[in-house]
Amino acid sequence: MLGGVAASTLAAPAMLRAQEPLKMRLSLDTSATHTRTIQMTAFAKELEKLASGKIKVEVFHSAQLFRDRDVGKALRQGGAEMGVPGPWNLTGIEANLDITQSPSFYGRTAAEIYKAIDGEVGQALNGMIEKKLGVKVVGKWLDLGAAHTFSTNKPLNGPDDLKGLKIRTSGGAGQMLRVKFFDAVPNFTAWPDVPLALSQGTFDALFTTNESVKSAKLWDSGVKYSLQDYQFFAQYIPMISEAFWKKLGPDLQKVVTAAWASQIDGWRKAMAISQAESLEIMKKNNIKVGAPDAAVLNATRKRLMATQDAVVKELKLDPALVAKANAAFGIAGKS
Repeated sequence: MLGGVAASTLAAPAMLRAQEPLKMRLSLDTSATHTRTIQMTAFAKELEKLASGKIKVEVFHSAQLFRDRDVGKALRQGGAEMGVPGPWNLTGIEANLDITQSPSFYGRTAAEIYKAIDGEVGQALNGMIEKKLGVKVVGKWLDLGAAHTFSTNKPLNGPDDLKGLKIRTSGGAGQMLRVKFFDAVPNFTAWPDVPLALSQGTFDALFTTNESVKSAKLWDSGVKYSLQDYQFFAQYIPMISEAFWKKLGPDLQKVVTAAWASQIDGWRKAMAISQAESLEIMKKNNIKVGAPDAAVLNATRKRLMATQDAVVKELKLDPALVAKANAAFGIAGKS
C-alpha cells in the first residue's frame, strides 16, 4: 500500500511537467512601438489562445535577447525558439537570400514582389534556409515595406544625389553593392545602434523604411531628407528552430502554421497603411521628401540591370533562381 502511494507521489511531478506549456521565446530587435513588434505580440497572444494553453510565447523586442543578425545562430543553439529576421541578416549563411538586392528587384511595388517571393522563388529560398539553418519557415514572409534613402545634410531630389554619401545598410553584400552602384560609401550598423550612430555622424545617410524612421524618431537623430526611391522591398522571414518544431508535434505544428496563415494578409495590409501614415508623420517632423516618378525608377532599374551578370556572380546567386525572379517580373532575359 505504502509502495503504491510512494509511486503515485513520485509520478505526480512528472505529470505536472507533462502538462506545462511549451515555452517559445520570440526574438526581435525592433522597438516596442515598431509595427513588426506589435504584430508579433498579437501573433503570440493569438497562438496561445489557439493552442489552448499548450504553448506559452514570450516576445523579446529591442534586441533584449538577440539582434536579428544573430538570431539564426541563436535558433540553432537553443537561445530562442522563434525569430523573424530580414533575409539581409542571413546572407552569410545562404547567399541566395541576397536576390532581393539584385537589379530586377529595384523600384518594385509590393504586388510585384509577391509574384516572386510568394511564388517559386520564395519557396526555393525557404527550402534553402530550412536546410542551412535547421529551421522551419512557418508561412509567407512578413512585410516591412519599401526601403528608401534618407540623409542628414544633403537634399535628395533624385538618384544622382546619393553620390558621395556614406550610406548605412542593414547588412548583406547586396546592399553594399547597391550603395557602390550609386558612387556612395557603404556602412553597416545594426538597427539598435542607428539613432546614436546617426547623431554622432558615423554615417550621413541610410537605407530604411518610413515606418522604421517613424518608430525610432530618426528626425531627432538628424534625418532631414528622404528620397522615396524603393531601393528594395524589405520583408522578414518567420522561422522556428527545428528542435522546437519537432517538440511541438504534428497537431501543434498545424496550429502554428494556421495561426500565421490566418493573419499574414492582414498584417501586410496593416503595414502598408502604417508606412503611408509614417510618411505623413515624417513630413510633420520637417523631413523634406523627394519622390521620383515611375519613369525615373524604371530608368534607374535599366541602368542597374546592365550590371546584373556581375552582381549575380559577385553575390554568388543561383542564375536559375534569378531567371525565375525575372520571369515573375515579366522580364525577358536581362533587360
